[in-house]
Amino acid sequence: MHKVTLIPGDGIGAEITDSVKEIFEHVNAPIEWEQYDVSGLSSAGESLFKEAMESLKRNRVGLKGILYTPIDRSGHNSWNVAMRQQLDIYASVVLCKSIRGFPTRHNNVDFAIIRENTEGEYAGLEHQSYPGVVESLKVTTRAKSERIIRFAFDFALKNDRKASRELKVTCVHKANIMKLGDGLFLNTFRQVAEEYKSSGIQFNDMIVDNTSMQLVAKPGQFDVMVMPNLYGAIVSNIGAALVGGPGIVPGCNVGREYALFEPGCRHVAKDIMGTNKANPAAMILSSTMMLRHLGLESLANSIAQSTFDVINEGKVRTADMGGSATTSDFTAAVIKGL
Repeated sequence: MHKVTLIPGDGIGAEITDSVKEIFEHVNAPIEWEQYDVSGLSSAGESLFKEAMESLKRNRVGLKGILYTPIDRSGHNSWNVAMRQQLDIYASVVLCKSIRGFPTRHNNVDFAIIRENTEGEYAGLEHQSYPGVVESLKVTTRAKSERIIRFAFDFALKNDRKASRELKVTCVHKANIMKLGDGLFLNTFRQVAEEYKSSGIQFNDMIVDNTSMQLVAKPGQFDVMVMPNLYGAIVSNIGAALVGGPGIVPGCNVGREYALFEPGCRHVAKDIMGTNKANPAAMILSSTMMLRHLGLESLANSIAQSTFDVINEGKVRTADMGGSATTSDFTAAVIKGL
């Protein structure tokens, strides 16, 4: 039996994590949940957040929805970011792949976004030096750049999803403008890439604005992409749009000691909260990534396959996929397929 910390999160989080719990119960998954209903809607839940963090440190594995982060200056800092920094889960992995039976503008999309998770603009280091003048610090270190870049190359080697063509790792940056910060990231990438030449991995780099255009125009050229924190947030959303939206893109955050699984696009979706309209596929697929991490490969494969079969069949689709099915309908269809 594996103990796993469960943080449903805000917005649609409770509904889509309930889907996972129902499916796991149906297949008798050897998972024991430690649930913490942390909410980012108020800073009053700080003590519960600390309890959830202790649980994550104990169990080393977690499944979570997205916690709301207030935009207002008086609001608390992001607890999503705090988790990544405190647990040092430095690598965000988001998988963007076309799904059979669900056509979009491009049907050859298949790439992984590897995003540095702990520094860059997300460090939250900013201050008002003078009324009307704000300074925000973007922190880039060679050590953290190197470890995420090595992670990306190792990921490419371990997950050869494109056996029909050469593996490729693309570094996304803005070193033409941020010559020191992004220049450090890019130069580190080039140095590390040389060490992997003998493994046959191709590598290139691309400025982030051109990357955005190329993703929309010719997404098939990308395989594994590695980038600093902020660019990862933007590119992940473009990737999700290419394959059908945030409701079907899984993701995870991993480090040396801990792993936290969550939908690849970090959307709270407060607008449809409690309406039973949310697409649970991204959370279900994220949970199968968690099962693989725990060594439960067969169980993960069966749940993932049933999820893809439901989408491919096209009879049960939530509103974001052009259908009228509810969250409950989709969950029931996945269970039926098992």
